[in-house]
Amino acid sequence: MTGALITVLGLAVLVIIVISRTAVVVPQQSAFVVERLGRYRATLDAGFHILLPFIDAIRYRHSLKEHAGEIPEQICITRDNVQVHVDGVLYLKVLDPERASYGVADYLFAITQLAQTALRSEIGKIDLDKTFESRTQINLEVVNELDKATEPWGIKVLRYEIKNITPPADVLAAMEKQMRAEREKRATVLTSEGQRDAAINTAEGQKQQVIKASEAKKQQQINEAEGQAAAILAVAQATAEGIRKVADTIRMPGGFEAVQLRVAEQYIGQFGALAKAANTLVLPASVSDVGSMIALAMNVIGRRASAAGPPPAPQNA
Repeated sequence: MTGALITVLGLAVLVIIVISRTAVVVPQQSAFVVERLGRYRATLDAGFHILLPFIDAIRYRHSLKEHAGEIPEQICITRDNVQVHVDGVLYLKVLDPERASYGVADYLFAITQLAQTALRSEIGKIDLDKTFESRTQINLEVVNELDKATEPWGIKVLRYEIKNITPPADVLAAMEKQMRAEREKRATVLTSEGQRDAAINTAEGQKQQVIKASEAKKQQQINEAEGQAAAILAVAQATAEGIRKVADTIRMPGGFEAVQLRVAEQYIGQFGALAKAANTLVLPASVSDVGSMIALAMNVIGRRASAAGPPPAPQNA
């Protein structure tokens, strides 16, 4: 009974082993490399597969997903002989599982070594000051070099990213000192430019103020002159109109006598005003002869009235 049980158990184990070596399920984004009696037979993609037990064997299992690997920190020497510590991250993907299995023993190790050598080569082409601002260019150059080397292995290098670039402490201190000096220089330049712009703006404002003031004064003088000219013209027109009306009135009946009375009143009034204005009064020789003065004035008015002609005829309404 015990021997039969052992036999049954042995057969069960054998069946399980046979099934495990015969039925294979390949996950998605995976590839299995199968050898038959030590030679490459096929690459199994995602799905269910049947193998010949003890004849076919799965030798390599590859993930077709993108793989990210750390590139250890290493010392690189720049073109100006400065040592910097650089590390990075490499992104790659298996495109051909067969070549990835047989083209290189350990493609991760090989690619890591290639990445470090390519990075040292690229860092050595540029100066330290250019190292920090040329990261993108360095990454692209490293990827190009690795892609050429890994193509026979069925590996595609997608990206390489530098994580850190660490210069020596003394170089880092010098760089910080230089950076502070540059910042102080820029601050000084910006301050002087601001003062210059402020002075220019102030002068421009004063210039505009003077120009506007002169234009306003010019316009004021023009307006005043035009006003004075208009006033003079209006006074002249009013004076001419007044004289014309006086002349017309003189030629009317009784007008001449009215003028004589008016002249006599003004003559006497003016002498009275002179006596009030000053203590000393110079009188003409014929001051007592008011009638002769009035006659003289009326003679002048009479000649002008005769020269002006008869008064205009009254207009009928």
